[in-house]
Amino acid sequence: MKAKINLKYLPIIAITMGDPNGIGPEIILKLHRDKKVRNFCLPVVIGDIAVLESYSKLLGIKSGIYSIRNSVREEVRSGKSGEIMVIDEGCFDIKDLKPGKIQAECGSAAVRYIKKAVKLALDGEIDGIATAPISKEAMNRAGFNYPGHTELLGELTRTKHFTMMFIGGELNVALVTTHMALKDVPKAIKKERVYKTIEIVNNGLKDFGIKTPKIAVCALNPHGGEGGIFGNEEEKEILPAILEAKDNGFNAEGPYSADTLFYRAAKEKFDAVISMYHDQGLIPVKIKGFGRSVNATMGLPIIRTSVDHGTAFDIAGKGVADHKSLLEALRIAGLWARKKIKD
Repeated sequence: MKAKINLKYLPIIAITMGDPNGIGPEIILKLHRDKKVRNFCLPVVIGDIAVLESYSKLLGIKSGIYSIRNSVREEVRSGKSGEIMVIDEGCFDIKDLKPGKIQAECGSAAVRYIKKAVKLALDGEIDGIATAPISKEAMNRAGFNYPGHTELLGELTRTKHFTMMFIGGELNVALVTTHMALKDVPKAIKKERVYKTIEIVNNGLKDFGIKTPKIAVCALNPHGGEGGIFGNEEEKEILPAILEAKDNGFNAEGPYSADTLFYRAAKEKFDAVISMYHDQGLIPVKIKGFGRSVNATMGLPIIRTSVDHGTAFDIAGKGVADHKSLLEALRIAGLWARKKIKD
């Protein structure tokens, strides 16, 4: 017989609904049919009830939707399993709902959900955030010129230094640079930026209970620059950052050539790999665990995780989207929150 879970001690994690025309609403509906979610957190959705009800009818997913009107903590804890607790922003005109389409109205709504979640987290009303996917193009059409979620969250929390870390299976990978053109990456690789990433990742892993994280740092260039033949960022910026990190007590190693490091990392069990740019780090992560990995933003004053996929406009509204990455994002956010609460 299973022990009954005491809801009093489960952290409350807000799910931002993401782009209304993407798969966010669908995976949220499917998530709430999964009984596993209440093993590690109590979810509350920040979005539009009208959108969720529309997808519920479209996809034939029966759901009990409850609008929170007063205390988030009290009402979420009194909710029933399978019931979708929603903070209804009421900011999206249901007539604009067109699954699979990129629209400014959707970008504006998605940003509003994020802003509400951040405010609640900073005010202590919730214990963390798990974000459903947004469309960067829709955001930009609405006048919000951010490369993505991460940069918007940094501004909303007034955080200067933060990083994306993907947690999944055999690999945990953080990025020195995030959403930028490949041609701009080399000039963005600076000693301070590499060092701050090592520091943020080290501290973030400690939040997860790893006392002395073992961190491997990628080179930027093929073969680590080969003594300057293929570039000198390793000698000028990356290695000095690693040496400073070591001087400050961090267990950091490198720079290692990326073509062999990820294989080594999976076998030698580094606690994290720091890669220099987006695709250098995310390709191996997604090969190893697509749909099971989670994006965790390290360095913020709040807990934030996200799915490892995008809006998937090509399948939006078709009933075939998988909610497992969102479930994993909630599991990681719940684990993270419990450790921080305990500390």
